[in-house]
Amino acid sequence: QAQPVESGGGLVTPGGSLRLSCVLSGNILSLLGMGWYRQGPGKQRELVAGISQGGTTTYADSVKGRFTISRDNSEGTVYLQMNNLKPEDTAIYYCNLHPNPVDSWGQGTQVAVSS
Repeated sequence: QAQPVESGGGLVTPGGSLRLSCVLSGNILSLLGMGWYRQGPGKQRELVAGISQGGTTTYADSVKGRFTISRDNSEGTVYLQMNNLKPEDTAIYYCNLHPNPVDSWGQGTQVAVSS
């Protein structure tokens, strides 16, 4: 089973930006709807953004207007551009299938927003 690999996290100050990447091996990305999820300290994992096989996107209300999900099927990569980051965006970010994630999560990438 192909396991996505997330990267691009880091520590930023409020108002900063990061771009996360999720690489899926096996040249199958074009067949899949994908999503970015996050789990903050003491919180349940939640959907941040999803992108369908055809490119239709959906966002959590808390990130609309600040985050953009995109995909490059030729590179097998899904991106999450995050702008105007807030302390409440602090979390481990994961990618998985969307809208039905499988019960197998990668390591994720840590995003910390703090002054």
